Amino acid sequence: MPGIPVLVEQGLDSINCVGWLKSLILDGIIGGVGAVLGFVPQMLVLFIFLAFLESCGYMARIAFVMDRIFRRFGLSGKSFIPMLIGSGCGVPGVMASRTIENERDRRMTIMTTTFIPCGAKMPIVAMIAAALFGGAWWVAPSAYFIGVAAIIVSGIMLKKTKMFAGDPAPFVMELPAYHLPTFGNVMRSMWERGWSFIKKAGTIILLSSILIWAGNSFGWTDGAFGFSTELEMENSILGKIGQGICWIFAPLGFGEPTAAVATIMGLVAKEEVVGVFGVLDFEGLSALAGYSFLVFNLLCAPCFAAIGAIKREMNSAKWTWFAIGYQCGFAYAVSLMINQFGLLFTGSVNVIGLIFAIAVLAFMIYMLVRPYKESTKLTQKVKI
Repeated sequence: MPGIPVLVEQGLDSINCVGWLKSLILDGIIGGVGAVLGFVPQMLVLFIFLAFLESCGYMARIAFVMDRIFRRFGLSGKSFIPMLIGSGCGVPGVMASRTIENERDRRMTIMTTTFIPCGAKMPIVAMIAAALFGGAWWVAPSAYFIGVAAIIVSGIMLKKTKMFAGDPAPFVMELPAYHLPTFGNVMRSMWERGWSFIKKAGTIILLSSILIWAGNSFGWTDGAFGFSTELEMENSILGKIGQGICWIFAPLGFGEPTAAVATIMGLVAKEEVVGVFGVLDFEGLSALAGYSFLVFNLLCAPCFAAIGAIKREMNSAKWTWFAIGYQCGFAYAVSLMINQFGLLFTGSVNVIGLIFAIAVLAFMIYMLVRPYKESTKLTQKVKI
C-alpha cells in the first residue's frame, strides 16, 4: 500500500500543482513534520508509564529512597522527581523543581534536569540509531546513561564551586498512601502530554519546517538569486548559514552545514533536529561524528519552551544565561572528548583536538577528585 507521501504526490500531480507548492507540501511539511509525528506512538507509551507512576503514589517514595544516593553528588532526593518527569518533557520537569525548598539544590536541579533525554529528544536517538548504526539496540540505553552520568558529574563539580557550596538541606516530604490509579486519570494525563507534543508539531515545528524548506530552496544559481527545487545545498541560503557556523562544530566531528543547521534549529524545538534531516539530505556524517552529534544535542541547552521555563523558575536573567552557558559548554566538552578519543582509536588523530580533549578530561577528573568538606549531618523527615 503506498505511503502518505506517495498518495499526496499523486494527488498533487493529478491537479497539475505548481512545482514550488508541490515541493513545499512534500519536502517541507510532510518531510519535516511527518518525520517527527512518526515517533508519536513510542512517546505515548512513555507518557502512560509516567502517568501511572505519578498517580499511584510512588513518585514521592522513590524521591525518599534516592535522597541518600543523590546527596553523594550534591543533589536532593527531591531532584529525582523533576528528572523523571523531564524524561517526558523538559518544561514540566523544570517546573517540578518548585518542590525543592533549598535554593542551591533547586538551581542545580534546574540546570541538570534537561540532561535526561526527554520525549522530544528520543526521535533524535532513533534517527541516529537507524541511519548510522543499523538500528543497534545499545544507542538508546547509552543516551540515557550519558544523561545520568552528566547529572552526576555536574552535581559533583558544581557542588565544589562557591555558588553551590554548603551543607545539605534536610529532607522533608509528605508521602501519599499507595493507591491504584484509575484508568481515566492515566489516559487523561497521557493524552494531555501527547496532545501538547502534537500541537507543538502543528505550530512551531510546522513553521520551522517551512522556514528550513524555504532556506534550502532559495539561493544562488549562475550568479542569480532565485527559487529552485534542485538547488545544491552549498548554494542555498541555509547552506550559506551552515557554512558560516559549521567551523564551531568541526572539532566535534560534525562540521558540515546540515548538522550545524540542525543543531541550531534544535534550540527552537528538539524535534526539529529530525525535521531538518527530513527536509535535507542526511549525508556527510560518520558513525563516530553522528554519535558525537547525538550527545551534543542531548546535553546542550534545551528548546525555547524549556529555556522559558528555566527563566521563570530561576527568576533571574543572569542565572538563566549561566544555566544555558553551562549546558552548552558541558555538551561541547563531552562531544569533543567522544570525537577526539574516537579518532585516536580509529587511527585518524587530530593532534590539536586531542590535546584539548585531554585537557578537558584532566580538568573534569581534577574537579571530581578534589577534596570537599561538607557536614556529615543528614536529616530526613517524612510525614505519612
